Amino acid sequence: MSKSPLLFFLLCILCSAQCDEAESVDLGGLSRRSFPKDFVFGTAASAYQVEGMASKGGRGPSIWDTFIKQPGREPNNASGEVSVDQYHKYKEDIDLMAKLNFDAYRFSISWPRIFPNGTGKVNKKGVAYYNRLINYMLKKGITPYPNLNHYDLPQALQDRYNGWLGRQVVEDFADYAEFCFKTFGDRVKNWQTFNEPRVVAALGYDNGFFAPGRCSKAFGNCTEGNSATEPYIVAHNLILCHAAAVQRYREKYQEKQKGRIGILLDFVWYEPLTRSKADNYAAQRARDFHIGWFMHPLVYGEYPKTMQNIVGKRLPKFTKEEVKMVKGSFDFVGINQYTAYYMYDAKQTNSKDLGYQQDWQCGFAYDRHGVPIGPRAHSYWLYIVPWGLYKAVNYIKERYGNPTMILAENGMDQPGNLTIPKVLHDTVRINYYKSYLVELKKAIKDGANVVGYFQWTFVDNFEWRLGYTSRFGIVYVDFKTLKRYPKMSAYWFKRLQQRDKH
Repeated sequence: MSKSPLLFFLLCILCSAQCDEAESVDLGGLSRRSFPKDFVFGTAASAYQVEGMASKGGRGPSIWDTFIKQPGREPNNASGEVSVDQYHKYKEDIDLMAKLNFDAYRFSISWPRIFPNGTGKVNKKGVAYYNRLINYMLKKGITPYPNLNHYDLPQALQDRYNGWLGRQVVEDFADYAEFCFKTFGDRVKNWQTFNEPRVVAALGYDNGFFAPGRCSKAFGNCTEGNSATEPYIVAHNLILCHAAAVQRYREKYQEKQKGRIGILLDFVWYEPLTRSKADNYAAQRARDFHIGWFMHPLVYGEYPKTMQNIVGKRLPKFTKEEVKMVKGSFDFVGINQYTAYYMYDAKQTNSKDLGYQQDWQCGFAYDRHGVPIGPRAHSYWLYIVPWGLYKAVNYIKERYGNPTMILAENGMDQPGNLTIPKVLHDTVRINYYKSYLVELKKAIKDGANVVGYFQWTFVDNFEWRLGYTSRFGIVYVDFKTLKRYPKMSAYWFKRLQQRDKH
């Protein structure tokens, strides 16, 4: 017998053992009955991270394809060329979602797979793929929650007018969104415009850590950019892109298609390091510069006063017409919540270099009196702090009028090089999900209007700047053979999501 079938046999035995052991793992008092009657349990992923076929099937390049071509930028020069090949393996993945009792799948549509040049000619193969995916999900009882953009702006638009920095992107994104509403909206009732626009603006244009890698030299390894102005211009254009797409949907499609549309925002909870007034103000500044940057315009039609006062003329302004378009431009908001940090007051007095992160005038701390805020997952930024989720959801409820929310991402990663038994036996991940869901249940009981929860992520995949060295999935993927093996956490979700038989 060759090594491969033997390994497959052993993995099957291990998976069976995981399933048996998951049966005995405590659910922490959680079940479907712990949540409102029509509460949605889903799983989430993004196009570039799972699809593969990055330069095939008629897809044009995105800014991420270009960005990671620079040698040494990714561990082992990883890319999304193949990733986990969901383009071909979507049926296998959807079947598994259904077996694990998930209700919904939040995936993203790759703009350059639909419009390889960003605008103009449609790639029929790309459209056919998303039709197959959506139709198969519906056949298997999985509700589609497509997101129109998850970081992968077409490179053609970057070349044409500097991408998110160019005002032309607003019209082009609205046209792309409208094409999707027209093409898929007869079957899709839950749209999202963007995933984490703050991350695009901050990591793409303040420190250059993400595509397209622009920043001032003082803040990152970039060849061009301006951290003092570009993050704010990009965020402004992203908000206008979102609002323009929502306007098209509401004017032309919503009444007939009877769907809803929202946006997905990341939110780290910021806790004051001490009880001092200065640290309390610092934590509030951090919240304003993070979630407020997007939620404030969407709810109140302007940026937070904190930002206006600190950023001054570098902060773009909405015209009266734009305020009308932006304010109230969502039916629900998705909150991506993973972690929490301590914040302390740290005014930048000497720095002559201005930038988005500098403008916060805050310092980050990950422990208090030597006690960590929580255990760390594999990712450098991810501390396990369940109470942060409660505080973040409660903050949105109280600060922004308790909008309809979905918890759109929540999860943790393991190192990519663990032995297979350790990867599959992911009790730390189970405890993560259990502790965070207990806090979510508490927030809902206290009045937060949360109607769904999406774990991140279904299968191990391409993890942006960590490549394949990080595993967020509840399903293990052998990156050489692309075979899928559910981890213990997958079976835990299966039990949690079981429906009553009566």
